[in-house]
Amino acid sequence: MASASKKWARDVYFVASRLYFLLILFQVPLFRFPCRIGKCTTPIEVSLSLLYANGVIPGGMVKAMLYPGAITKAIYKNNVVPSYGKLLEAYKFTNMKESPATHDLQNLEVIVGSYLSVAGALLGLLKSGRFSLIGILLITWGLDKQVLFRNSTSVVIYPTMLIALLSAFFSIRADVTKLIRFSKPKASYRNIEKQNITRVKYAS
Repeated sequence: MASASKKWARDVYFVASRLYFLLILFQVPLFRFPCRIGKCTTPIEVSLSLLYANGVIPGGMVKAMLYPGAITKAIYKNNVVPSYGKLLEAYKFTNMKESPATHDLQNLEVIVGSYLSVAGALLGLLKSGRFSLIGILLITWGLDKQVLFRNSTSVVIYPTMLIALLSAFFSIRADVTKLIRFSKPKASYRNIEKQNITRVKYAS
C-alpha cells in the first residue's frame, strides 16, 4: 500500500510540476500588475524586469527566457512572432520606467513571490520542493493586499492563478503522498463494510 501511494504521488508530482513549469515558461497570464515595463502579467516579467534593470543578468539570458512566451503569445493572438534580436524592445525592457524604492518595498510580496515562482518552476523539474507554492501564495497575498487595502484598480488576478496554485501544491511530493495515504484507509474501510454487509445478507 505504501509503495502504491508513493507511485501515485510520483505520477501526480510529475504531471503537476511539468504543468507549473509550462505555465511559467510560456508566460500564461496569471495577473495584471504595474511594473518597470508598464504592465506585468507573469512572474517571469516581474523577475526579469527587476534583474535586468539592476544589471544582475545580461540581455542574452533575458531574451532566452522570454522567447518561449513570446512565441506562445504571438500564436495565441495571431500576431507575427517578434524577432529574437528585438525581443527586449518588444517587451519594453529598453525603455523601463524608473521605480522608486518605496514602490518595490510596498510590493515586496509580489517581487519575492515572482522570484520564488520562477526558481520553483526550474527546480521542480529536478526534485520536489515548496518554492513554487510559497511563491504563488506570496504573489496572491501581495495582489490581494493591493486590491483590498489600497483599492488599486490596476491590479487584477486572473482565474489561471488557481491552476498555478493547484499545480504548485501537487508538485510537492511529500504532501501528495500524505494526502493519498490519508484518503486510502477510508476507502478501504468502506469496502470492508460493504463486504461485511454482503456476507450478512448471504448468510441470512
